[in-house]
Amino acid sequence: MTRSMPRRRAPSGGQTRSSSATTLRIIGGEFRGRKIGYTGDPRTRPMKERLREAVFNLVGPAVRGKHAVDLFAGTGALALEAISRGARCATMIERHFPTAKFLDANASALGVESRCTVVRGDVFVWGRTFSVTDKTIIPQATALAWVVFCCPPYAFYHDRWEELGQLLSQCQRRAPAGSLLIVESDLNFATDALPLPETWDTRSYSPAQVSVHTVSDSSSDKHG
Repeated sequence: MTRSMPRRRAPSGGQTRSSSATTLRIIGGEFRGRKIGYTGDPRTRPMKERLREAVFNLVGPAVRGKHAVDLFAGTGALALEAISRGARCATMIERHFPTAKFLDANASALGVESRCTVVRGDVFVWGRTFSVTDKTIIPQATALAWVVFCCPPYAFYHDRWEELGQLLSQCQRRAPAGSLLIVESDLNFATDALPLPETWDTRSYSPAQVSVHTVSDSSSDKHG
């Protein structure tokens, strides 16, 4: 299933496009060892395999039965890894339309396209408008807790932190109790800036760090 949102011009950043398409490997679970496509475009920064394995070792079986939400989907490796390890379904948000095509292809290659929705659009716009009961996103997800992956370009923690912080706050408020928020940042980011900072468990995997938050019934109350 696909859904498009209004396009918003991306900053050029002086980057050039690479034509070196390659593949990434699913690390564990039902599809362990299977390959998914990666365009090679430098605007997409797939999480290193070693770090992806560490993240899933950290959260363990907590992904089972959840709705995986990949906010900056890129290759979709995180959402598809989550499905491989027992997540029921996935929503993947990607603003770069050619990359979003690979998300559809990757889900189809694993035979899970009926369990995946690709949202083509700006995640910050999506964050202001989505609803957990929106059945146009993915019908079977409406009653599930989430596992949310937030792995944006590292520059966003400095250049677009206000928007990114608001997005995380929106996820904390709207995600069902028992949901997990998983945030990857570089070591230069001060994690005490995260919303409800005392509720995050942060681990260092140099040069990255990973912060995990479990949504409780009182999370929305704490946000006011």
